[in-house]
Amino acid sequence: MINILIADNHPIVRLGIKEVLNTVSDFKVLGDVSTTTELFNALEKVKPDVVLLEMDIPEINGIATLRKMKKEYPDVKVLIYSGQSEDVYALSTIRAGAFGYLSKTSDLDYIITAVKKVGDGKMFITNELAQRLAFDEGTQKQRRFFRKLSTREVEVLKLLASGKRNKDVAEGLNLNEKTVSTYKSRLMKKLNVDNLVDLLQQAKALELY
Repeated sequence: MINILIADNHPIVRLGIKEVLNTVSDFKVLGDVSTTTELFNALEKVKPDVVLLEMDIPEINGIATLRKMKKEYPDVKVLIYSGQSEDVYALSTIRAGAFGYLSKTSDLDYIITAVKKVGDGKMFITNELAQRLAFDEGTQKQRRFFRKLSTREVEVLKLLASGKRNKDVAEGLNLNEKTVSTYKSRLMKKLNVDNLVDLLQQAKALELY
């Protein structure tokens, strides 16, 4: 039996996922939550094998939530799912400790396959993503990009590109503003730009908006 906890802020999405997962005899949905506060409260009471975690869950972003879970609940396997770009987020979430990445545009059968694999302790990446990683020249460019930047630097760049101020970035990633400024300077150096406008253009070109 694979015990599952669903974390997503959209009630209709949680309901739909539960309906799909409940069709599988060896799956048991322990519950669903809509925020990271609810998620960690639930983890104190139940012991899921797999947490199906929406990348953009409110309060703390998906990767920061994932890191906290890996620290506090290392035996729980996390499957990230999101409507965001696979090319960017799949790699960063895997590096942060996720067992898989599932796009919300995937077929429903993928949810069952993904949860089964992750529940068995195996990694899951969609066939579409695997093909892009192998054959798409644009993806190869982004892979070079990820070798250049750390996961935390990608998080900072994403939040800056979405219009967040240093203060908002600091709060979202549990950093102080001085550290965010340091990350910003480091990003400019690594991406060979000397102003924030050019830095954000780099982010846009890499679909980090």
